[in-house]
Amino acid sequence: MTDSTPPEKPGPTGGGRLAWTQVVLASVLMLATLPGRTQGLALVTEPLLADLRLDRLTYAHLNLVATLIGALFCLPTGWAIDRFGLRGTTTAVVLTLGLSVTMLGGITVGLVPLFLLLLASRALGQSALSVCSITTVARWFPGRAGFAMGVYSVLLSVWFAAAFGVIGWSVRAHGWRAAWLQMAFVLVLVITPAVALIHREPRSGRGRAGSPADGVAGEDREVSGLVPGEGGIGLTLPEALRTGAFWLFAGGAAAFNLVASGLGLFNEAVLAERGFSQRTFHGFLAASALLSLGGQFLGGWLTRRWRHQAILSVALLLYAAGLAGLAMTRQWWQLAGVAMLLGVAGGMIMVIFFAVWGDLFGQRQLGRIQGAAQMVTVVSSALGPVVFAAGVARSGSYAPVLLVLAGVGLLLAAAAPFVRRPPGACPVGSSG
Repeated sequence: MTDSTPPEKPGPTGGGRLAWTQVVLASVLMLATLPGRTQGLALVTEPLLADLRLDRLTYAHLNLVATLIGALFCLPTGWAIDRFGLRGTTTAVVLTLGLSVTMLGGITVGLVPLFLLLLASRALGQSALSVCSITTVARWFPGRAGFAMGVYSVLLSVWFAAAFGVIGWSVRAHGWRAAWLQMAFVLVLVITPAVALIHREPRSGRGRAGSPADGVAGEDREVSGLVPGEGGIGLTLPEALRTGAFWLFAGGAAAFNLVASGLGLFNEAVLAERGFSQRTFHGFLAASALLSLGGQFLGGWLTRRWRHQAILSVALLLYAAGLAGLAMTRQWWQLAGVAMLLGVAGGMIMVIFFAVWGDLFGQRQLGRIQGAAQMVTVVSSALGPVVFAAGVARSGSYAPVLLVLAGVGLLLAAAAPFVRRPPGACPVGSSG
């Protein structure tokens, strides 16, 4: 049995049954990154620190360095996907992540072992497996990934919401070690075999040396931007890095991730500064998450009708307005408006970040390109809490940093309509 599968006849929504099976599998793979993400580690941080008798500052420094170094693993993962295919690469990443999670669940003492296991979780989960997950959908929906990525994003929201509840309950009922070992069990004995047995890749999406995706003829290389996704033709990573489009979309997602990580960590403190209670904070989180689903559906629908730059520009404008509003709001109804802006805009940005790479840059080195983009966003996520903490330490308030970041969003939104699409990028509406 090979890793490639002959292309299916597209269905009315742009892909056959097997293609949509891969979308669901890709969403499960992104869920499997949870042990390497800030949100996942946050579920066990307090009991872990108490168990290991570790202070927060030391742990924060270990986590920051592990995240920054782990971001570098995005690039070799993208290369491995292009060179060896998705199934083999993803299987190896999930299995190795599961083993590292197992070891972290059994750790007893030592800063060096803790750092190495944090590094493994960040590198394999947040970085490598994220690249595998996103690239899976882009491979199966070349040039028309918008709607598929919208469905993928909604599935992610559902999976993560359920996982937070289940793992949180397990931590409270059985302790952090048991919860962590349960995640390792699922990774090694459930998800790894599922990937090995179910994961497929369309034949035209392969990037192995000697395949159409990497072995195109000289004349094809001269017109590498032609019709991304057909026969593996598209831009190489160096070519993509020389385009303004790559840095626009990577920069927009990085700005969003920086805010999401910093605001996510200090959200309760930000709202308390504006006079809101902890109960209001919990309601704000729930409302933002619910509205994010609407933004994901809207973003997926718009990718079939609008240019990618226009969608990103609108999303960044809404997000900047939400950040500015959060810096000044005092009434609950104002906070409701802020939750709407941040939730809808965040959902749109998530979809466009997932969908844009295959549509604009093609399949030829899609793994490498998405790996580079993912690395930029991981680094920005690591820096987000530092930016928020430094801002409040300097000014005594979160409002200035929120307004500065809103300004960054406005600048990117203003620049987006003027950034040229790469040659041969898919036309508007081709995702449908």
